[in-house]
Amino acid sequence: MPQDFLRTSDIAKAVGVHPNTVRLYEQWGYLPAIPRSSSGYRMFTEEHQEQMRLAWLALKYPYPGGKRVVLDLVIAASKGDLGRALELAYDYLAQIRAEQAQTDAATVYLERWVEGAAPERLEHPLRIGETARLLDLTEHMLRNWERDGLIAVGRNPDNGYRQYTGADIGRLRVIRTLRKAGYSTMAILRMIYQLDGGDATNLRVALDTPGPNEDIVTVADAWMSTLAAQEQRALDVIAQLERMIADKGG
Repeated sequence: MPQDFLRTSDIAKAVGVHPNTVRLYEQWGYLPAIPRSSSGYRMFTEEHQEQMRLAWLALKYPYPGGKRVVLDLVIAASKGDLGRALELAYDYLAQIRAEQAQTDAATVYLERWVEGAAPERLEHPLRIGETARLLDLTEHMLRNWERDGLIAVGRNPDNGYRQYTGADIGRLRVIRTLRKAGYSTMAILRMIYQLDGGDATNLRVALDTPGPNEDIVTVADAWMSTLAAQEQRALDVIAQLERMIADKGG
């Protein structure tokens, strides 16, 4: 007599994961309660399989804007509240699109700065403490950015103190804006090298395109592409939830 339930290996094969991943997701509460046979086998259903597919799709790093909403939607679905899960999936899509909007605004600011809009005017060069207070940064951060090659700061010939000019302040504002928008130091440095080399074209591409000899360490090294991929993943999560709702006749 053929079995009328799915086993752990069946679920793993259907979703494309290791059986241990299925067991872990059960342990972490990402799947509905799974009944056992008299011989101790887990008896999965198609509903478990589709929930596993949802969880595996949703719970993949990175999580632009934060992971909490993704966890909440997976757990809501595991408890059978697919309507709430779908609502949270749309919240996550909005969260990603907000990150995209911030990223786009940062690159527009960069382009306007390169064009010479609103240059910084100072009565005199600023020391590092004054600069940190003006930009709401720490002196440690300013030193790190200089050490990383994002900016070269002149020194007072009499005492060796750093002297930040209006041009330096403008550049630091751009760096700070790009960092807040999610770009990595490496991505900004890549763009800075191009800009300092006299090429002010396609700076968005430079921010998002690692060179052939460049190691990609974080997703923020190609942040725009990362956000586009995560937007598609959120749309795929929504589509999966809509299929699950349709399967339940909802």
